[in-house]
Amino acid sequence: MIRLKYGPTNTYYIPGRNGGLLVDTDTVGTMQGFYQALKANSLRVKNISYVLATHYHPDHMGLISALVKQRVGLLLLDVQKPFVHFSDPVFSRAGFSVEPIDESSAEIVSCRDSRRFLNTMGIAGEIVSTPSHSPDSVSLILDDGDCFVGDLEPIEYLDAYESNEALQADWDLLMSYPLKRIFYGHVNAKTIQS
Repeated sequence: MIRLKYGPTNTYYIPGRNGGLLVDTDTVGTMQGFYQALKANSLRVKNISYVLATHYHPDHMGLISALVKQRVGLLLLDVQKPFVHFSDPVFSRAGFSVEPIDESSAEIVSCRDSRRFLNTMGIAGEIVSTPSHSPDSVSLILDDGDCFVGDLEPIEYLDAYESNEALQADWDLLMSYPLKRIFYGHVNAKTIQS
């Protein structure tokens, strides 16, 4: 796994058999930094087979449309499909001229079928729905114990919330796996103490 840091959002490249999976992108306007981060890690866009957004907020999917135009496949979970264009009005109001994501060519899979799909890429793991942050939020859990959660609130924040049932349910699901490290969208990774 390679962390690509070129803006406020952490982006992760997970190598596969014939190309890898990019988990999240940063926002619109960070493409030059993205290219520099790829080069610094001896990667090129052609090394990316698919891009997966942990959710469709502007700071996690801003480069997806540009990457799809460069023939990077879009991995879209069925629970995310209704939210693909969530950020379009945000970009428009901010004055960005961004071509909306064309999800017609996306590889749409269910969480239930995600293991099979990832296996075709040579990646051992699965994707689960973790909707406490937003209804389209998903987490990628690799069999090696690495887990990518996007903007899911850290588990240590559970006690800070008055009503935390949804967040508790997400963490109960994730902790049912043998996790070793949690990778967040905006903070440093955390090692799980066993």
